[in-house]
Amino acid sequence: MNMKSKVRLLMCGLITSLCTTQVKFIESNAISVDQHMEVQSSINVEKVEGISNDTIKGVDISSIVSLEDSGVKFYDFNNKEQDIFKTLSQSGVNYVRVRVWNDPYDKYGNGYGGGNNDLDKAIEIGKRATENNMKVLIDFHYSDFWADPAKQKAPKAWQNYAIDEKEKALYDYTKESLEKLIAEGVDVGMVQIGNETNGKFVGESNWINMSKLFNAGSKAVREIDQNILVALHFTNPEKIGNYENISYQLSENNVDYDVFASSYYPFWHGTLDNLTTQLKKIANNYGKKVMVAETSYVYTNEDGDGHGNTSPANGQTLDYPISVQGQATSIRNVFQAVANVGEAGLGVFYWEPAWLPVGTSDNLENNKVIWEKYGSGWASSFASEYDSEDAGKWYGGSAVDNQGLFDFNGKPLESLNIFKYIITGATAPKAVESIENVEVTVNSYKEIKLPKTVTVKYNDGDEVEVEVKWAQNELNAIKKKGIGIYEVNGITSSKVKALKKLSTKAIINIVSKNYVINPSFEDEDNSNWGINYFSDNNGYVNIKWEDPKSGVKAAHFWSEKEMDFEIYQNVNELERGIYQLSASIQGGDAGDSSIMKLIAETKNGYYEKEFMVQGWANWQTPVISNIPINDGIIKISVQIKAPGGVWGTIDDFELVRTDI
Repeated sequence: MNMKSKVRLLMCGLITSLCTTQVKFIESNAISVDQHMEVQSSINVEKVEGISNDTIKGVDISSIVSLEDSGVKFYDFNNKEQDIFKTLSQSGVNYVRVRVWNDPYDKYGNGYGGGNNDLDKAIEIGKRATENNMKVLIDFHYSDFWADPAKQKAPKAWQNYAIDEKEKALYDYTKESLEKLIAEGVDVGMVQIGNETNGKFVGESNWINMSKLFNAGSKAVREIDQNILVALHFTNPEKIGNYENISYQLSENNVDYDVFASSYYPFWHGTLDNLTTQLKKIANNYGKKVMVAETSYVYTNEDGDGHGNTSPANGQTLDYPISVQGQATSIRNVFQAVANVGEAGLGVFYWEPAWLPVGTSDNLENNKVIWEKYGSGWASSFASEYDSEDAGKWYGGSAVDNQGLFDFNGKPLESLNIFKYIITGATAPKAVESIENVEVTVNSYKEIKLPKTVTVKYNDGDEVEVEVKWAQNELNAIKKKGIGIYEVNGITSSKVKALKKLSTKAIINIVSKNYVINPSFEDEDNSNWGINYFSDNNGYVNIKWEDPKSGVKAAHFWSEKEMDFEIYQNVNELERGIYQLSASIQGGDAGDSSIMKLIAETKNGYYEKEFMVQGWANWQTPVISNIPINDGIIKISVQIKAPGGVWGTIDDFELVRTDI
């Protein structure tokens, strides 16, 4: 009998009303998993097949010391204050991951933020994890601040080093750091050589040089303890051929490592089936162990500290309800995806489940003071000297407080017990988990049509379509208002047995007509778009399934050589009037010499707006306003001139009339 059948037998009724899309859950105390028997809970969790107590059930809580210094407190399931490491261990966590930056401070000793995670912090976190029977993964970034696919800067002390000098420095730093950690009693089970090193590492973008650096770190680990696993960490499993190329390069350059670790965030990184496929290829073709080093999911839409959150956001894929149950299901399914690889699948780490607000969202100014003082936000203003293009502009608080496994006040959510429930399974009384809210975008000249049914989801995964009646008076009112964003309330019918009437709403965005043909590159026919290359180097701009802002496709550009191109469209038969042009762009590695422009050309004028890519998934939307068009014709384009290695995507062109 499958879990869903069991749930139906145990069902004790449905909720009687639902005012929001989030269900309020009852609390649960820590539950022993020794018997591997299904337990009662407030969430449903299907047991993961192919998992054991030895599976890595990990969390990354690198920011914890800075958070505690900032006054953040943590509690157990009985709402009693308790050391978070004890709570994690009681909830089934057996591994703690902690990032290490070489020197995350300016010359005056001010921390860059993000936890100010130097070696001393790692030792403190590692000792507390060890004392609570959890092993430790040391995540060396080999930078002074965040390292990811778009940022792989060498530490300040290494920035002028040649490759052989970097090799020695990295080897020495790794060995000396591990010696200190082990001398302090930290149970180091795994060492990660670099963080999301997709095509760059310590400032090197050549695979030969990158491999030398990987091996320098690996050599240091082997000399300390042969039993410590060596992991390399990459991301973007959804990109076709990405992991195949990376694993091939590692093999060709004889890189010594044990574990191929992947980031997997469901709102960015494709399907779980694809994740399993990619990891299985690496395990089978190269004999490596595999794991997910980072994952997370949202349990609420709310922002806890006034800084704003990375998710949910436009262009993201949210396959589960935004709730504690949805969060638990997401985590469980990532574990299953790794387990489906077979014996090579080691497990999963949840990223920063305790990065909570240091104060409430209505006290932002005070929060800023605390983030600056203790480094408990993702970046402080002091980081601008090291990372001026990103942290220097966007420093602030936690962007993932709504993805925690603790609520904003430090009390554990039931989803924290997922690390036990994946072994035992868990059942809850059947209840409505969420009701679909409808979002409709319509051009101002078109009729507003709302669906006749909405989807109701249950906490056991069941779904049902129910009829909905929209407030006709509200709908009639907005038809007269024109361009803007409006809400229309709806009530479901009670024709479904035992299902009470539920409230929902439709978000209606009335916009001006977008006159760009195929503005997001989704059509099979892209003939309305032209590409001009202004040098001998060409063919590097492609319409493909890679990093779109909306939909599934975008215009992608990358070349090893200097780029000089435009992507353009000629728009005809426009009415006389005033127009506005915009487009969305993301990418990285632009440097100081890149020139990027959004351009509008008419018979009577030339208009441009300069922009610059600011990192992966950090979308920029340049806008050109007040464009007069008299003869019905305009040429729109994005023009980019940049050195080799620059990359990015262009999406969502929009040309609208603004004088109506």
